[in-house]
Amino acid sequence: MTTISTDAPIATLINVFTVQPDRQRELTDLLTRATEEVMQHLPGFISANIHASTDGGKVVNYAQWRSADDFHAMLENPEAQKHVRQAAEVAERYEPHLYTVESTHQR
Repeated sequence: MTTISTDAPIATLINVFTVQPDRQRELTDLLTRATEEVMQHLPGFISANIHASTDGGKVVNYAQWRSADDFHAMLENPEAQKHVRQAAEVAERYEPHLYTVESTHQR
């Protein structure tokens, strides 16, 4: 389950992909398949959420890992690398970064 909390000791990946609108569905399907087939079975995986912009030009992968080390180990996994390469081929640009939660707000 995704946890968004300032005191959660996890690594959060936010990867923003820029994509041609006619390829947005292809990318969301690819990321979903990669998560179901590979990522969720790797040590340290917590959750992944795939978002598609309403204008068709962006896809965001908001994923959480137990630690930055687990995230980096995933990047070394050959099966994960295959999916990362496929996503990079579909997207025009991608910007993966690890983040910390600095604040949350609710009404």
